[in-house]
Amino acid sequence: QVQLVESGGGLVQPGGSLRLSCRASGILFSTTEMGWYRQTPGKERELAASFIIGGGATRIVYADSVKGRFTISRDNDKNMLYLQMNSLLPGDTAVYYCKRRVRGQDYWGQGTQVTVSK
Repeated sequence: QVQLVESGGGLVQPGGSLRLSCRASGILFSTTEMGWYRQTPGKERELAASFIIGGGATRIVYADSVKGRFTISRDNDKNMLYLQMNSLLPGDTAVYYCKRRVRGQDYWGQGTQVTVSK
């Protein structure tokens, strides 16, 4: 069993910054993805940024809409995943979810609301 808990969401003005955190616990070996997804009402959940792990390598994937503004990072010793979000736009408003794929199964956090508004 894997548990994910996000924190760090909130209300921010356009152009501002937020840092999301996700703490993972449980049996985490054989992780093949650690990432951030986001969802707005009436739309499907979409990738924001993710570490893809496999074949002896790790690559980072960003959605085109966040490239150059968001940075994903991790602290494996602490089982933490982060998303630094800069130059936020109203279009970034969404519930942000932490995801971890462990031994072929996807686990999700409860989500944290990010609202970008004046």
